[in-house]
Amino acid sequence: MPRFVVEADGGSRGNPGPAGYGAVVLDPASGETLAERAEYIGVATNNVAEYKGLIAGLTAARDLASDAEVLVRMDSKLVVEQMSGRWKIKHPDMKPLAAEAARILPRAQVTYEWIPRERNKHADRLANEAMDAGKRGEQWEPSASAAVFAAPSAPSGPPGDAVAGAAAARAALAAARGIAAGPAEADTLFGSPAAGAEEARAAAVPVPSRTPATAPAPGRAPTATAPAGGQGWGPDMGAPATFVLLRHGETALTPQKRFSGSGGSDPELSPAGRRQAAAVAEALAARGTVQTVISSPLLRCRETARAVADRLGLDVTVEQGLREVDFGAWEGLTFAEVQERFPDDLQAWLDSPKAAPTGGGESFAAATRRISATRDRLLAAHAGRTVLLVTHVTPVKILVRLALGAPPESLFRMELSAASLSAVAYYADGNASVRLLNDTAHLR
Repeated sequence: MPRFVVEADGGSRGNPGPAGYGAVVLDPASGETLAERAEYIGVATNNVAEYKGLIAGLTAARDLASDAEVLVRMDSKLVVEQMSGRWKIKHPDMKPLAAEAARILPRAQVTYEWIPRERNKHADRLANEAMDAGKRGEQWEPSASAAVFAAPSAPSGPPGDAVAGAAAARAALAAARGIAAGPAEADTLFGSPAAGAEEARAAAVPVPSRTPATAPAPGRAPTATAPAGGQGWGPDMGAPATFVLLRHGETALTPQKRFSGSGGSDPELSPAGRRQAAAVAEALAARGTVQTVISSPLLRCRETARAVADRLGLDVTVEQGLREVDFGAWEGLTFAEVQERFPDDLQAWLDSPKAAPTGGGESFAAATRRISATRDRLLAAHAGRTVLLVTHVTPVKILVRLALGAPPESLFRMELSAASLSAVAYYADGNASVRLLNDTAHLR
């Protein structure tokens, strides 16, 4: 029985807007292109164009051999999950397209696999050629295809946005690049590329170019260096590892603003917290880019992580390094109560990251060392991937602070709501870019 690989994509410049699809049938053994399909379809949404690309690809494969086993690879999580039967098809425009795709070949002959956009360049380029042709008032012609000849160029330098203190992350990522297999996923979880548009996907972001950095001494804040040569366009370094940072949902202690760390009662989510976890799960499912879910060992995080992972069809890995700071004798107390009972210890804690909470708690300096080591370990294991870290206020703030090269006192100048999302992208040279902070749009 013959075997084919179908790669398909669709795009809409406006969503809805001028749209087109592309599909290619490949020999899985040699990688040879057996057939290409592309078409400008007028004004449509991105999802409609993606389904049209799937239909064209399956039809081309059937025309080559109706008894073929076909592996469909697409970067649309929606289409892959719906056609695999794991997600329900709710949108009325999608139902007839999915039914049409399902009729082309027997279900037993077709399997579906999600791939990162970086691995779907051929079909993506075909879709863009079709949209370009439509813009000229023409239809795509196979003789005009250049998709098979398009190859990504090798990265030649940093994407900018470097900060002092990134040496440790640089070393971890350099090691990760040596062990990572296959192309990496481009991070678009919280970006805003034009749907299906190659130009937007490849566009660089103007950021400051920075000089190389050295690692800070333990417990000390990195100090940002001055830009070298001012603002500039950073060359493409490939797909970053993106940590999506999710603070757990509310517990009974959250609205009371009580210290709740790893040395306290380990409370569960409140009813409000469970609703927040469900809401963020839906938001992340709609984006469809999280590949791994990792949680703090504390119950409130594990419950939040489980709600998201169940919605995404993923497992939860527990990481001890993501736990909250131990607040010692302050656990369960409000700030005012701590100020009344331990005024000198509280003032010392506010003044210095080396000062620990009363009764043997963990200082911010110690927490920074722990969380930095956890970050480096996770980067080495998940290079080029989008990973959801379900954790607490302090770990999120420390990761953001280190990415920005901000001083320790910045920890007191960030607001992080329950069930909020933040995101940091880590590039292959060790540079970091804060993409999002304290997003709560999914809760409104």
